[in-house]
Amino acid sequence: MTGASRRQQYSASTRRALVDVAADLFTEHGYAGTSLDAIVGGAQVTKGALYHHFSGKQALFAAVFEKTEKDAAAVIGKALRTPADPWERATAGLRAFLDVVQEPAYRRIVIQEGPAVLGYARFREQEERSTFLLVQDLVSSVFSSADVALGEPMTEIVSRIFFGAMSSAGESVADAEDARLASARVEAAIAYLIAAIRTLAESGVGLEDPAQAGGPPGPPGSPGSPA
Repeated sequence: MTGASRRQQYSASTRRALVDVAADLFTEHGYAGTSLDAIVGGAQVTKGALYHHFSGKQALFAAVFEKTEKDAAAVIGKALRTPADPWERATAGLRAFLDVVQEPAYRRIVIQEGPAVLGYARFREQEERSTFLLVQDLVSSVFSSADVALGEPMTEIVSRIFFGAMSSAGESVADAEDARLASARVEAAIAYLIAAIRTLAESGVGLEDPAQAGGPPGPPGSPGSPA
């Protein structure tokens, strides 16, 4: 191994150690309750090494957040690979997600601390980067299995509606006193909605894009709108 390779390997291991230690401390003590001194002490590196990789505590938190989301997406993605039926995959993905939001690290870092530390816009951007594509793929597959062609704009809209609902449901589970009961209620509610959508789709009821139907209806009483 060359000197450059050794330096790169050491640099990568240092970064991993900082992220891993910070993840544990942020989970246990929260962002405000975790100091950089505690992080570098736990990782057994100097503060200079930390600043070599991150501009400060917020940048380190962003890296921890990204890793936590990526790990969660991997767990959900694994659950989605097993069932052959797209509708069963949707249910499996829901269950995996509800398991993830009950984990202490995800609850504290992503749901409780993420929006405040990163700011809502950046929080949403990071969250969508890791899990939104999974939701979009599910939406496409379940409707395709019922021979319902949504088209790209409506697939995007339906995916965002479900993604928003899942995010809100995740918050309710993470903040609940009885997370297991809250998770069961969310699963029952969303499973009911999925079953209703499946019944409509398999009955041949499509979801028409208003752009293909001549645009959205005007105000009541106007031509082409309900009276």
